[in-house]
Amino acid sequence: MNPWLLSIPLAYLLGSIPFGYLLVKTFRKEDIRATGSGNIGATNVARSGAKGLGIATLLLDLGKAFLAVKIAQHLAPGNWGLAVIAGAVAMLGHVYPIWLGFRGGKGVASALGVMLALSPLGGVCIFSVFLLVVFLTRFVSLGSILGSATFPLFGLYLIPQRTPLVIAGMIFMPILVIAKHHENIRRLLAGTESRFGKKKVSA
Repeated sequence: MNPWLLSIPLAYLLGSIPFGYLLVKTFRKEDIRATGSGNIGATNVARSGAKGLGIATLLLDLGKAFLAVKIAQHLAPGNWGLAVIAGAVAMLGHVYPIWLGFRGGKGVASALGVMLALSPLGGVCIFSVFLLVVFLTRFVSLGSILGSATFPLFGLYLIPQRTPLVIAGMIFMPILVIAKHHENIRRLLAGTESRFGKKKVSA
């Protein structure tokens, strides 16, 4: 079978698994979409009062995108274009999951999972940028935005191929994450964004 025909639909379905929603629904009998920002991602899950579930959500959202890329790499070794696009599609699945009416997360953990699968060093570099920004500012949203902005920088430097598909995927993924943070950007500019540790959810 053509690896594209298997990898791409599978990547979307993996990305669409709404772990944050499922964990909160299972362990707290609540709909995370009715809490805080309404986001199904790790930050909103953690800020809902379930820090353990937030960590689990982070790892699972990261893992599903990581797995999508690894499956593509297994099916077509050396095809970096397919691997990158599979990662991008997994992110799309997370942001627009078919199971929740296409209302999902912002793709931050999934983006990190994609980069860790493509280049572990690149993933560590991006996560380090995120941690540094959050440590200095306590804005999770700003850390997510600036970390995502470095995605093409580290990706295109560390990935051995720079085909049009690789370049397009490397540009698309951070744009998707940043676009999903448009409300956070507006609040950051207005000075009304909440910092990590406060009740108001910012990412």
